[in-house]
Amino acid sequence: MACDEILKAVFPLLEGEDLATCMLVCKQWQEIARDDYFWKCLCAKRWPSVCKRPSPPTVTYHKLFKTFYKRQDKRPLLPPRLSFEDLEFYIDIWSKQSLIFSDVVPGLVLQKGSWIPPPGISDVLRSHLEGPEYKMTLPVEPRFNIPSDQTVSVSVLVGRKDSNKVACIINKSVFDYIDWSAYRAHAFDYLDISPAHPFVSGIRAWISLLFMDHDNDGIIDVFGIEVDFCDAASSEKQVLWLLDMLDWK
Repeated sequence: MACDEILKAVFPLLEGEDLATCMLVCKQWQEIARDDYFWKCLCAKRWPSVCKRPSPPTVTYHKLFKTFYKRQDKRPLLPPRLSFEDLEFYIDIWSKQSLIFSDVVPGLVLQKGSWIPPPGISDVLRSHLEGPEYKMTLPVEPRFNIPSDQTVSVSVLVGRKDSNKVACIINKSVFDYIDWSAYRAHAFDYLDISPAHPFVSGIRAWISLLFMDHDNDGIIDVFGIEVDFCDAASSEKQVLWLLDMLDWK
């Protein structure tokens, strides 16, 4: 049997990666392995329906298989159109009806979180703050104490200095979960996404009070604030892209 006939008998038995490797052996193998019949057989195993039409849905079955036979690597995220330099955050915290924290935080300050937490914080919380996950933090100055059974709520707006527009991140949400083992109290709200992105929804903004042990049981000694969007954004670029999609007014 001629070499060509042997190859034509063997190639249909190969998997796609092996057939592609054969195309690199020599010009003869390449010309035979390029026959779209072999690639149609491979496509028929993965997507039988595409072979029910007289011609492939792409230029060739080879192109179809090469494009979709495995999950594509994640494409790099384009540079965001926003920067933290353009932003400022308006954070207000109430205990019952009394305002206990109110500040305008420049985006660069919240972005870096380069302040040093006070001594005496728990090892669990220190490990969290020093971990690789992207988070935005800032110190609470002056620090405040609140009873753990007292209702504490928070609102967060973000302003764009480049367009003089404002968006809501958290609208009077309650810190209704206190994680005593991690020394964090959590509140969240769902983001208002611009109508320009109608299929994006259900993304939460989280804000946490960072606290430490207090001499009196049931008292939260707050020294810092953490903001994150861990449902959808885990890097600085992703956070900026997410903020750009808000419903800016």
